[in-house]
Amino acid sequence: MAEPPAPLSGQEVGSFAYLTMKDRTPQILTKVIDTLHRHKSEFFEKHGEEGLEAEKKAISLLSKLRNELQTDKPIIPLVEKFADTDLWNQYLDYQQGLLSEAEGKPSWFQSPWLFVECYMYRRIHEAIIQSPPIDDFDVFRESKDQNFFESQESVIALCVHLQEVKRTVEDLDEDQLKREFCQLLQISLWGNKCDLSLSGGESSSQKTNVMSSLEDFKPFILVNDTEHLWSLLSKCKKTREKASTVRVDIVLDNSGFELITDLVLADFLLFSELATEIHFYGKTIPWFVSDTTKRDFNWLIEQVKQSNHKWMSKSGVDWGNYVQTGRWVYLDHLFWTLPHEYCAMPQIAPDLYAELQKACLILFKGDLNYRKLTRDRKWEFTVPFHQALSGFHPAPLCSLRTLKAEIQVGLQPGLGEQLTASDPSWLTTGKYGIVQFDGPL
Repeated sequence: MAEPPAPLSGQEVGSFAYLTMKDRTPQILTKVIDTLHRHKSEFFEKHGEEGLEAEKKAISLLSKLRNELQTDKPIIPLVEKFADTDLWNQYLDYQQGLLSEAEGKPSWFQSPWLFVECYMYRRIHEAIIQSPPIDDFDVFRESKDQNFFESQESVIALCVHLQEVKRTVEDLDEDQLKREFCQLLQISLWGNKCDLSLSGGESSSQKTNVMSSLEDFKPFILVNDTEHLWSLLSKCKKTREKASTVRVDIVLDNSGFELITDLVLADFLLFSELATEIHFYGKTIPWFVSDTTKRDFNWLIEQVKQSNHKWMSKSGVDWGNYVQTGRWVYLDHLFWTLPHEYCAMPQIAPDLYAELQKACLILFKGDLNYRKLTRDRKWEFTVPFHQALSGFHPAPLCSLRTLKAEIQVGLQPGLGEQLTASDPSWLTTGKYGIVQFDGPL
């Protein structure tokens, strides 16, 4: 197998990786520090002086982190013992091993962007767990919750639509069912626009009704393998008698509005009998500002359930029942918050890889998952998706992603160049999307 191209990194001045490390990540750290500061009185009410000391300690660790990043200091090992500390430090040693003596130590701007960006979020977590008794504080929770509340109208519109389809599902013929599937898949794709790490933690809620914008968005889907997904799921449904369960796994991205779009799609898959069971994978720790944790998953379902809107509340009740009866299963795993590319999963997390192998289809949501799937490298735009996966293939898989990093594979010849000429920032604004499948065609 040929050597993959070089990883994206912040050493290329003017690149998106460089601008992220130079501007967006310090901005996110500043917001985190500000969030801790604003919760000072709450920490004092709960924990007295000890709470104030902890807040001071966390802020001082985060300020130090921000300074290291901005001055391109060497990456330092993690010190606080946590379940993944050794794996992280081994990965740092591995990065060190790739450098010659003359090149020195891995630093913020010289190392692979994927590694240092993940490392920054892991260091934020370290600063918090080093500061008991506030060591369980999620510095991003407020912004995730706010994203959900600000998107209420869109959430209601989606839930109303979902309940309408549920009521008429018996009367839908194959074509109508397929049309619904395509529509809800696209909604889940465009839900990925609401990303708080892209906006530096600023509000990015869903104010418009996605349902009515789908036709307008269609031309912006650069790779659309929806047909392959439909035929795979239809086939799984038809052969279900042999298998008894058809499992679809969704590797989640953002909480808030995007998670709602994922849950609506998951609900549809169950009642249309395209799947019998859905496994959701989220993060074990707060991650990339808006990523879903177990608390976010449960909290969101509870909020929907308690809504005073009849159809929204009905959706929440249904979702709660799916969780209780085990038709929806939420799982997290340390691997999702490691810096490794996904092709390393069989070695680093064989248990997770074996679990994913049981799925009929795996949907990977969002940009970070895509970067890890394709190894965050400078691939040519026309390189096949399958090749960029570098052997990662636990089951048929599909990336649903709006583009927010300078990486995209599997495009038709000439398309990347054409887009670059007409819209120079097409790779990073979230304006374009893909439904990119890898599996038996």
